[in-house]
Amino acid sequence: MSTAPSPREQFLVIHAMGQQTTTLASTLTRLCMEQRCLIVSSRMSRHGTCTSLLLQVSGNWDALARLETLLPPLAKREHLSLSMRRSSALEERPSALPYNVFVTAAQRPELIAELCTFFHHLEIDIEDMLSFTYMAQHTGTAMLNLTLTIAIPVKTQLSWLREQFLDFCDELNLDAVIEPWRPLH
Repeated sequence: MSTAPSPREQFLVIHAMGQQTTTLASTLTRLCMEQRCLIVSSRMSRHGTCTSLLLQVSGNWDALARLETLLPPLAKREHLSLSMRRSSALEERPSALPYNVFVTAAQRPELIAELCTFFHHLEIDIEDMLSFTYMAQHTGTAMLNLTLTIAIPVKTQLSWLREQFLDFCDELNLDAVIEPWRPLH
């Protein structure tokens, strides 16, 4: 069970890119800890020779201010690309159902944009997106694997949405499924 953030708690979102995965993670998480900032969420991934680390940290205003001051010199010293932005707790939103969308298809440059536009037009929020490409083992065809987590407004009729989505996928020759989100544990 999660607790609501205190009104004094503030958030900072940090995005850092560099070459060394473990060094990047160790350096930034240690700095957050030393400044008494709590890591609320994190995501790290490799993209070619570049590693991307995204952190949402929380703390009181002075802890975050110290962290904001210390990050640019650290980025310069460690040869990191860095951006940061203050954030706030996610406000109360209309009720929505979390669903996963899984897509596998022959890679085409426009596919991800078309899928994002489809959900945008239906006013369905994309909460999370993960994609990668690979070469099919037997044919050598460039393939796309895409996973979206979406938030379907409760007023949306699920059977209608499934029908629209399957028609859309048929037009683009996509192998796709939309199903309720389930926790990994």
